[in-house]
Order: sequence, then structure tokens, then C-alpha cells
Amino acid sequence: MKISYNWLKQFLKLDWDADRTAELLTNLGLEVEGITDFESIAGGLKGVVVGQVLECKKHPNADRLKLTKVDIGQKEPVQIVCGAPNVATGQKVPVATVGTTLFSAEGEPWQIKKGKIRGEESHGMICAEDELGLGDKHDGIMVLSDDLKPGTPCSKVFEVEHDKIFEIGLTPNRSDAMSHYGVARDLRAGLERLEIKKELITPSTSNFAVDNRSLKIDVEVVDSQLAPRYCGVTISNILVQESPNWLKNRLKSIGITPKNNVVDITNYVLHELGQPLHAFDAAKIKGNKIEVKTLPSGTKFVTLDEVERELHPEDLMICDAEKPMCIAGVFGGIHSGVTNDTTAIFLESAYFDPVSIRKTAKRHGLSTDASFRFERGIDINLTEYALKRAALLIKEIAGGEISSDLIDLYPKKTEDNQVFLRFEKIDNLIGEEIPRDTIKSILASLEIKVNNVTESGLGLTIPSYRTDVEREVDVIEEILRVYGYNNIGIKEKLTSSIIKSSKYDNHRLQKIIGDVLTNMGFYEIMTNSLVAAGTVDYIQAGQPVEMLNPLSADLSVLRPTMIYSGLQAIEYNSNRQQHNLRFFEFGKTYHKTAKGQTEQQHLALYLTGNRYGSTWTQTEAKSDFFFLKGIVEAILERLGFQQLQAVPPTTENLSEGLTFKADNVALVTFGTLKDAILEHFDLKQEVLFADFDWDTILQKLPKKQITFKGIPKFPAVKRDMALLLDEGIAFDKIYQLALKTEKKLLKEVALFDVYKGKNIPAGKKSYAVSFTLLDEKKTLTDKHIDKIMGNLQEVFKKELGAEIR
Repeated sequence: MKISYNWLKQFLKLDWDADRTAELLTNLGLEVEGITDFESIAGGLKGVVVGQVLECKKHPNADRLKLTKVDIGQKEPVQIVCGAPNVATGQKVPVATVGTTLFSAEGEPWQIKKGKIRGEESHGMICAEDELGLGDKHDGIMVLSDDLKPGTPCSKVFEVEHDKIFEIGLTPNRSDAMSHYGVARDLRAGLERLEIKKELITPSTSNFAVDNRSLKIDVEVVDSQLAPRYCGVTISNILVQESPNWLKNRLKSIGITPKNNVVDITNYVLHELGQPLHAFDAAKIKGNKIEVKTLPSGTKFVTLDEVERELHPEDLMICDAEKPMCIAGVFGGIHSGVTNDTTAIFLESAYFDPVSIRKTAKRHGLSTDASFRFERGIDINLTEYALKRAALLIKEIAGGEISSDLIDLYPKKTEDNQVFLRFEKIDNLIGEEIPRDTIKSILASLEIKVNNVTESGLGLTIPSYRTDVEREVDVIEEILRVYGYNNIGIKEKLTSSIIKSSKYDNHRLQKIIGDVLTNMGFYEIMTNSLVAAGTVDYIQAGQPVEMLNPLSADLSVLRPTMIYSGLQAIEYNSNRQQHNLRFFEFGKTYHKTAKGQTEQQHLALYLTGNRYGSTWTQTEAKSDFFFLKGIVEAILERLGFQQLQAVPPTTENLSEGLTFKADNVALVTFGTLKDAILEHFDLKQEVLFADFDWDTILQKLPKKQITFKGIPKFPAVKRDMALLLDEGIAFDKIYQLALKTEKKLLKEVALFDVYKGKNIPAGKKSYAVSFTLLDEKKTLTDKHIDKIMGNLQEVFKKELGAEIR
């Protein structure tokens, strides 16, 4: 949110510099994220001075150029080549001197330089209105008043306004501070805490009066729950035109483009007081009646952005006797707004239900200054005052007459919230005792009324504009932010409770595996669990859980799979020329089942590109299925899983893959994602994915005591064996059979070669397998080793039909 310091000082007469004010606002909870400079004219007319044309003659080498001598307040006049048709001797003109920076209509800077034009030197430029940012005219140079002295800075002539703009990071609960008046109100409380008394100056509406009753427009609020308060008044005989400079400067300083005086005034009051307003062209209100109601589903309505929208039956609309004119609190219609031909208006000021406005704005993908405030909750008691303020400004700037009684439909008055504040609760929550008089003083500065005082606490009435202060702790927060968090002492002794957690604690295991993965070159990512609904169309994931009130179409369901989030991250990096990626994420997926909604914890791995880059010592090697398989096995081994079963995966998202099970329960499924999925993310290279069922892993985690052994004193013996087997026999069968045959001395079985082809019968393959034997108590003899290897050969022949090569 942007706040103009000059505008702020209309409410509080401050002589502080902007940095000091920003520091106080930040301490009060209105964090100033940055301060920028604003000038009502780009560049502030620095280097532009009043000049007097002393001589003007035809350029010797160009028909359309003039050669002038101009007095700019220096010892000698300067020569300037000018192409304007209206330049003449004796004129007072604005001159941009050499070195001056001017700005184009698009805001692009360009500098005046000394140069030659058609052979004649030119030391500056005599400027037109648009070249200085003072208007749109370019048919000739500006001619200034004769009583101006040459050399006078034009910044003084045209009263350039300089301002400081605060960029405030407003939290959603602080709807009371969504205006200059609201920020000034908070600032006054902070100043009083510093014992600086400042009067909060508010615009007067005492002059509001009905001029005549010539233009009556009836108002009917059909649903007062959606519109608890609705005010309006008509103003006739207005002249819609450009706003005065002071008003345009106020709006431009906070990034709003001026349109016309009526629209600008509604925007001005919105940002001044925080009350959204809307002006309807009275001539376009059919039947001289306004109805605030909902319309049937599917009703078409064209908004100001010329987009035809289909209305929802819960969208609150402002209608006339025949048609809808405005989406209440969100966006106006294209056929009812104020134009240059408007001569009479109906000015609306209302309080709409925040939940209704928020849902409507999200449904239609609209976010406006008005909806931003309505959906957070404005002050219902400000409605009438803001309407009078805007009406008086319109009379002052656009002329006109107030042509009806002020309509105020407020059937059920909202009562201010009552809270009892206990002193003991304040002390316990803050951690130290704040003087009771200080508490009362802070509450008074925040306009929180103290109704009664007892030994135990205070009975309070909360002002209506503080919609976020509902409970005792909310009041304590208000006291603390004004008192100053920095003023709460830090004790030398810190007391805390240490909770003993199991070594199998979820967070501890995530930290361990996270360290393992980062040591392997992985980066942890944290992605949004909300995804687009269409993901289920091309990623097999089950029935997703849909959001009742989605933020947008891209965030409308809870993710049913981790694949989408990871591929989004890969796509983002790939679009920025980062193609060798290793990501991991601990996250949840969500599913809708016949029994209800469920959520599951996962550990997801994503690999793509090369394992490492090419150098003079090595060539590129792509991350492949077996590389991922080794990583998955390392993770499971670190978690203590030993005996795993490998089975084909059941998911259709992988072109090739495996599922590892323990006790016949799936722990992880991994493999290569199908190209059809990658196409949706415009990914051209292979992506590997592993999905660990973290909930199942936590349930099945082997809870074994870790034991340590010393390094054996006796040497291990390694023997190789070449086996000719049927092509369908997997190495895992050899591995399991060998360990079953020799349980005591066989320590390792490894496959180091597989061969099919020449000299190998059809349907057969050759496995080259190494066996490592070790007796930790003595040195193995050749006789003992040969016996073991012989037993293994017999078992392989008998069980697998192997031939020894």
C-alpha cells in the first residue's frame, strides 16, 4: 500500500523527515518496506529556466528552423536552434539548459547536449508543453508571463511538488490502516507515546446541505445481510472535466492515473478515508430506482474492462429498474459510469458483507481498490461521513447541487465490541508489568474507550473501525505495539523446557534423510500444495480434494500427487537454462475417497539432466534409472531396511520403474516419467521420479539397536564364478540362494558382468559373479574355500539349472 507523506501531513502537522516517520510507523506494526521520491513533474524541471528571446532569425541552412539568442540569466546570451513556428523576439520561454534531463511521455529519460544542427551550434532547447511534462500540446513552444525574470528556475514558476512515498506492507487484519487517515490515526498514537501531542485534523462536512430535491432516486436493499448499510445522494448540474493539479498530484503520487474530476474525487476519498465510493450517471438509471440484490445464475453483465461476465446467484449487484449496473463493491459496469457528457450523478457509499465481496471478487478474478477494502472489513460508521465528504468535494471542484435528501438505509445498527481487559493477563502475556496509567494512556490514544476501572482490569469499548480487535489478547497486542516491542526487557536468565523425542521421530528422520540427500547433491524445494484442477487429466493420481473458495483457477485443488509440484520447479529452472537438477521435497498429498478425505506424507525425488558436467577428464553421464535406483537403495538402507522385494509398479505415470516393498507393503515407487506428462511442462529431457510413502516408512521403520564391530584381523577371500543361465533368471535369485547356502562366511555377492551373444546359446546368458568370504576368527584355507565354492556350484546347478563356464 502506498502512502503519500505530503497527504499524511494534511492530517498531522509534522516537521519530521520521512525516514524518522517511517521508523515510527514500522515500530507501530505498519512496516515501511521502502521510501521512493515523487515529483509532480518528472525530473522536477531541474535545469529548466526562464529565458528571454533577444534575437530570432531564419536558420541559414534550413527553411523550417530559427536561430535564436536567448538570455537565460548568465553573463552572455546563448544560441539555440529552434524549430517551433511560434518562436519570436521578446518572448519569455522555458529553456532546458545543456545537461538537463527531460522525460518522454513514456517516462524515458533523455539529456540535452551541446551540438550542431545544420552547421549552427545550439546550447539548449526552448521547450514545448509536452516536452516538460506540463501538458499534451506540441504545436509550439510555451510562452511564459512577461513579468518573469530570465534565469528564474521553472520549478518555482510551475510549483513542482516533491513528495516521499511510503510503501507499507500491510497485514490483512489491519483494515483500519488502509487509508491516509487510518495511518495518520496510528501515527498520532505513536507520537503520543513519545509525549508529542498532535491534533488529528479531519475534513469537515458541516457545510453539507441539500440544495434542492429536484432529482430523487429511490433505493431498495433486498438483502440487508449482504448490504447492512447503504447510503446515497444525487448531485446535478455538474461539469465533468479534468481535475485540478493538486488532486491529480495526490492520485499520481500513489500510482493512480487521473481520469476526470468526479471519478478522481471518489478515488481520492477512498484513499483518504478508506471508504470505497461509486458514482453512477443518473441519466442511465432506468426508472429512477436502485435495487441492491442478487440475480439469477447465468445472467450476463459487461464490466468496465469490456469483459462480459456470467453472474453467480450469490453475486450482489447494484441494479436499476431494468438491468444490473455494477458488481457491488467490486467493479462497475460499462453502461452506467460517469463520462464527459454526464451532468448528474447518484453517489453511492455502502458497507457490504466482507465474505460475500471476497467470494465474488475471487469468482470473477477481479481485484480492485474497492474490493481490497470491502473484503477485509471497513468501518460501517464511516459510510455517511465519507459520502458527505465526497459530495462537498464534487460541489467544490465540479460544481453542481445536492439534489436529494441523503439516503441512509441502516436497518440494524452494529454495536461496538465490548472487551474486559485483565491486568494480570497483560502482565503474564507480555512478561513484565506496564504501568496502569501508561496502559490507559495508550488505550485513549487508540480511541479505545475505558468504560469502567476495577482492581482486576478495565471494561472497554472498541471503536467500530477496529474490526480485528475482538478479544482480550487483541487489545494486549494493540497496547504492546504502541508501547514498543523494543521496550520490553530481555532477561539474563532464559528458562525453557527440553522435550525428549524418540530417535524415530518424524522430524528427526526427515533431517537425517535431508542431510543424506544434500550430500548427494540434491536441493530441497518447498512447493505449494494447491494446484490446478486440470492436473488430474494427465497425471494418474486419484480423486482430488477441491477447494470451496479457490484463490484462482491455478490453485483450485489440493494436489493428489507430488509429480506436478516437482515438474513445475523443474520447468521454472529449465526455462532459465538450468538443466542438470536434483530436487527433493517432504510434502503431503490429498485424496477424496468413499470414506472421506485423506492426506499422506511423501518424500519425493526429482532428477533430470547429467550427473555431472563434462570436463577434460570425463565425459557427460546422464542421470538414469540405475543411478536413481542406487539413491533409493541408499536412503532405505540409511533408514534400516534390509530385506526388500522388487516388483513392477502399479502406477501409469512411469514408462519404466520399480516398487520396493518390505513385508509385502510398498515403501517407494520410482522410475522414468512418461513423455506425455513432460509435454505439459514443455520439458524435452528425461525426468526421473521417486515417491516414498513416508507414512508407511514411519510405520514399518526397523527399530533395531545399532551394533558396531571392529575391523577383522583376518583377510577376506574373493572368488569369481561364471554361470550360464536361462535368460529369464534374475541376479536376485543367485544373490538370495548364495546367502541361504552359506550363511556364516559369505559376506558379499556381486554381479560384475552380463554377456549374451556369440558363443552363448539362444535363450541363455552368462553372469560373472564374485563372492567374498571372511572368517573373523581365523584365516581361511584353500580347502575350506574350495568346499564352499563347490557347494555353491551344486546349488546353482540344482536350483537354477546353471552351467559352470
